[in-house]
Amino acid sequence: MTIPGDWLARALVRAGVLTTVEAERAIRDGRVRVGGRVIRQPLALLPQGALVTLDGSPVSLDAKVLALVLHKPPDAVTSRSEPSGARTVFDVLLPQLPADLRRYEWHACGRLDRDTTGLLVFTNDGRLVEHLTAPDRHLPKRYRATVQGAATEEKLRQLREGVALNDGPARAEEALALAPGHVELVVTEGRNRMVRRMLAAVGLPVTRLHRIAVGGLRLDIREGEWRQLGEGELKEALGFPVSS
Repeated sequence: MTIPGDWLARALVRAGVLTTVEAERAIRDGRVRVGGRVIRQPLALLPQGALVTLDGSPVSLDAKVLALVLHKPPDAVTSRSEPSGARTVFDVLLPQLPADLRRYEWHACGRLDRDTTGLLVFTNDGRLVEHLTAPDRHLPKRYRATVQGAATEEKLRQLREGVALNDGPARAEEALALAPGHVELVVTEGRNRMVRRMLAAVGLPVTRLHRIAVGGLRLDIREGEWRQLGEGELKEALGFPVSS
């Protein structure tokens, strides 16, 4: 089943037929037909129920929205490749996946800094990436930080009211002290290293940062492990309207 208003290249990728690069190349090379017509535009809208062929053979675009969660370890970069040769989150995730999941092209939903650990969501569907990362969604993300200095009520109040950063003000929806040297913050933005910069701005430089939740989804696996999310979790914990 195709999705109304979907792009041809994205439908091929989400169904695990081709990767993004392969799909765009095949379409531009005239190897893909929709309803018997050669389509050379990767962003062409795909009519619902249309017959799609690749090199003359029909392909199935019947694909579910799939999502995985990884407990990101430290020293892993949230990118597909890293010129420095550093380990990436895909180096951690992909070798663990069974063959039926490895055929999909997975996208990280947002980023975690190289040294930040915790919950990172992956999906085969660009719409879920947008849902989890679009600034206007205000999806809460909960972090626990080990910091230098005392997390006084005055410093926590500053975080809740907002602090000035070089790319604009930022505020925490929640800010509380858990124990000496440990704080918990909830933010609804995802700017680069924002939580670290917010804490540094109030005199609490971070020595360790860990994301424990996104929306209603909480981390429940050990470092380096992954698990697949069910439709119920996508709908209820992440607020994503999964098509039936």
